[in-house]
Amino acid sequence: MKNKKIVTAFVTVVLMVVLAGGYIGSYFINFALLRGNEQDQEAVPAACMQVLDPAVNRQSEPNFTNEEISSFSTDGLKLSAHRFSPKEASNRWAIVVHGYGRDQNSVWDIAERYLINGYNVLTPDLRASGKSEGRYLSMGYFESDDIKIWIDEIVKKNPEAQIVLHGVSMGAATVMLTAEKGVPANVKVLVEDCGYTSAYTMFSMELKKIFDLPSFPIMNFVDVVSRVELGYFVSNAAPIERINKITIPTLFIHGEQDALAPAGMVDELYNAANSEKKLLKIPNAGHADSRHVAADQYYNTVFNFIDQYI
Repeated sequence: MKNKKIVTAFVTVVLMVVLAGGYIGSYFINFALLRGNEQDQEAVPAACMQVLDPAVNRQSEPNFTNEEISSFSTDGLKLSAHRFSPKEASNRWAIVVHGYGRDQNSVWDIAERYLINGYNVLTPDLRASGKSEGRYLSMGYFESDDIKIWIDEIVKKNPEAQIVLHGVSMGAATVMLTAEKGVPANVKVLVEDCGYTSAYTMFSMELKKIFDLPSFPIMNFVDVVSRVELGYFVSNAAPIERINKITIPTLFIHGEQDALAPAGMVDELYNAANSEKKLLKIPNAGHADSRHVAADQYYNTVFNFIDQYI
């Protein structure tokens, strides 16, 4: 009888832990990953969000064409993007990928720089962002599969395409994970701007910063619940575990004052990378702010690096 009571008490405690863990995990998943979350810290001036907006009236004729396009993810979500093309035909392409809590127009200032340099540009809304369907972000895990779909569509349309993947914040993590999952030889260069080593690590730091809570056991709960509810472990969104397998030349960019993805993360990524690579750190730049703090240095470095391979 005594042993039965002990077993019952043990099972009760386990059930309580499981229920509590499920509740805690679901709460923080909804807080961090549910569509429409506004917790990101990207510094994107409003003016930059309208650079290529087709709704903006221009005094002179634009030197590019603009088309809204769509595709579908492997799990059936409708994905939206804009395709910008220069007047002169070109085999050069850039896919510019936005960050956490944003949509594609937050990187249209980058897209314009590629257009000026003769590139076709695709700016997708990542899943659960902008006009693309989906309820939850996956911090680059499923988004990387979606970017592969856009790559395949470009190559199908233009087999001679030479493609740059340029991502900011979560977009940077996405392009790194995309490259590791296998892409055609048309993808020539990666530009990762203020990416993180892993979503798990970054969320652990934010948990302490925002809630003053330890990562254990909360992040463990989040990891398990994300697998059950969303189909992936948050810990799977970890470029640091994949970067050494990437063979595509990679430019790493980071602001030294980044408070969301600390600058030490880019050192870890750069040191782990085995591809041809270059590192640019911008003093006084916060998260996703390097191109605004030091625009000339940023874009000169980007295009000087790319020009070696395209």
